[in-house]
Amino acid sequence: MPGVKRPGEKRKLKIGVLYGGRSGEHDVSLCSAASVITALDKTKYDIVAIGIDRDGRWFVQDKPEIITDRHFGRIMSLKKTGLWLVNHFEEQNRLHLYNLVDSKEQMAIDLIFPVLHGTFGEDGTLQGLLELAMVPYVGVDVAGAAIGMDKDIAKRLLMEAGIPVVPWITLGRRQWEGQSKKILRETLAHLGLPLFVKPLCTGSSVGVVKVKKGNELCAAVDYAFQYDTRVMIEKGIDCREIECAVLGNDVPEASVLGEILPNHDFYSYEAKYLDPEGAKMSIPAKLPAKLATSIRRCALAGYAALNCNSMARVDFFLDRKTNDFYLNEINTLPGFTSISMYPKLWEATGLPYGKLLDLLIKLALERHLRKKSVQTKGI
Repeated sequence: MPGVKRPGEKRKLKIGVLYGGRSGEHDVSLCSAASVITALDKTKYDIVAIGIDRDGRWFVQDKPEIITDRHFGRIMSLKKTGLWLVNHFEEQNRLHLYNLVDSKEQMAIDLIFPVLHGTFGEDGTLQGLLELAMVPYVGVDVAGAAIGMDKDIAKRLLMEAGIPVVPWITLGRRQWEGQSKKILRETLAHLGLPLFVKPLCTGSSVGVVKVKKGNELCAAVDYAFQYDTRVMIEKGIDCREIECAVLGNDVPEASVLGEILPNHDFYSYEAKYLDPEGAKMSIPAKLPAKLATSIRRCALAGYAALNCNSMARVDFFLDRKTNDFYLNEINTLPGFTSISMYPKLWEATGLPYGKLLDLLIKLALERHLRKKSVQTKGI
């Protein structure tokens, strides 16, 4: 029987790959899930695909299927069958799932591998649920995920750590509605043009607009507010986009650097996912050795400053004229498609995709054991 340990046989870990979700990056997640499920070593792991639809409902996939999508290539299908209840109290450290329609369908998960990008996936909410359920999971934990997702808080902490960031301002919706003319005037005077307008807590460039003319700024801010309740306006610089993959808990390591070469005006959502010729990658990035070393050290410093563990992709802007670099953001659940920068950077560093997944699972289990050792009862 599947999942039953025979005498002398080591039981496989049952990995629940969680994908889909309620964010604007739902489709990207389907693509990442297809790559992860294909690459996980079936001799080591039993794999359960758990899809979350756009309304937040969980569906265990009876027969996980990878299908073709015209924009994203190979993606995991998400079939909405069964009505599943999540329970963790019967057996500590395993997540139990029950089908309320067919009571015979039950399963227990040893570890969750989330590939839920964006809101409700990498913003600390899912991580908090799994911590409460006492279940090991891959990826940054609650604090690092929440901080990394909030561009304003992340920039403030990076500045406190002495790490260079691009100048910015942050707006709330009520502030914008009451003082839009004043804000527009002061923003253009303080930051100049061009500008980037971004929803504060989204990823994959969802809702991001590059503003080249002053009369475009108001519409860009209104557009960004469709995706979040707070918006960031950031100074635009003529830059190269450099990325570094970081991996580890207490003693993290940095990969070789890569460069994004967008064929669009900037590395937009369309350039990343919808246009097959939208961007190219250069791995390793063509940089002087001393500069590359400085950026890699800064990536590790930023990772520590934002309380990250497990993994993150750290993105930099490199000024074309001065070679000054700025830490743009830390992506705590980067894309895991077969062509995504994070696995590609580690592959170029000498760690193949499958081994990378093994190491991420190992790091998740190590962190979980460490947290279990912490005293939670009163003195």
